[in-house]
Amino acid sequence: MNKYYFSYSEYLKNIFPFKVYKIALDAGFTCPNRDGSAGYGGCIYCDNKSFSPNSKGERKSVHEQILKGMEFYRKNFNAERFIVYFQAYTNTYGPAGLLKELYDEALSFPDVVGLSIGTRPDCLPDDVLDLLVDYSNKTHLSVEIGLQSMHNETLRLINRGHNYEQFSDAVMRAKQRGLKICVHVILGLPGETHEMMMQTADALAGSDIDGLKIHHLYVAEKTLLEKMYNAGEIKTLALDEYITLVCDFLERIPSGVAIQRLTGELKGEFLIAPEWDVSKRVILSAIEKEFARRGTHQGIYNLILHE
Repeated sequence: MNKYYFSYSEYLKNIFPFKVYKIALDAGFTCPNRDGSAGYGGCIYCDNKSFSPNSKGERKSVHEQILKGMEFYRKNFNAERFIVYFQAYTNTYGPAGLLKELYDEALSFPDVVGLSIGTRPDCLPDDVLDLLVDYSNKTHLSVEIGLQSMHNETLRLINRGHNYEQFSDAVMRAKQRGLKICVHVILGLPGETHEMMMQTADALAGSDIDGLKIHHLYVAEKTLLEKMYNAGEIKTLALDEYITLVCDFLERIPSGVAIQRLTGELKGEFLIAPEWDVSKRVILSAIEKEFARRGTHQGIYNLILHE
């Protein structure tokens, strides 16, 4: 890894001999905590239009979204190959036949070398995991599971509609099948203390995961979280608080876990708070500077905690 953490770009370079970029899609799914199966309204922070590029405006076909993504990354970043990221909502929440049709369509492009499937712990029954194993045998495949926190009281508060035990069970069954798992976590969730967030880090450190995405809690327009924020019921992290938390968190995560994201990129019309007014590059630089100040790096305390 680099001096401070194992970046996703480094991970990709270790696997592929060419420049690979992710194309994020909206394939038209929903979530069980939106349609009544596990609740209504979705997560309190979630308006997919705010963070999923292809959820803005009228949804195009998967084929069109992939073509558009390829054109963009080739033109702007000299991309050579692509991983198709089924991002918006829950992309295993549907009949196996539909999932297969969509995944096959993505892989029909010769320059697509992998799939990332965004999903939830409660939407990974054995038959779906077995289907994903079939795809993992013919392409690079990562299952991205939204956890956000290991604390069930937090999961109830943010209306996730699942619990930590379901997450642990899903990861165990996925790893038994040899699947690669990337977990999503949010720092600064309502009611969470520093200790609680570090407990989530320690739980993930013992879960044999392959990748991790972290971002801060942000308040998006037209969400329940916006109403709570306007009512003074919650507060968001200051940038320096977030930098400290990220470093504390990563120090507990094994050094072999690829860090796919360290900050969200919500800006402009959708963002209510926090208004940091800095670029992703500035935030990543601040994280590295904090690690340098401490003389630490990803995984330094994982070795101590799990001897």
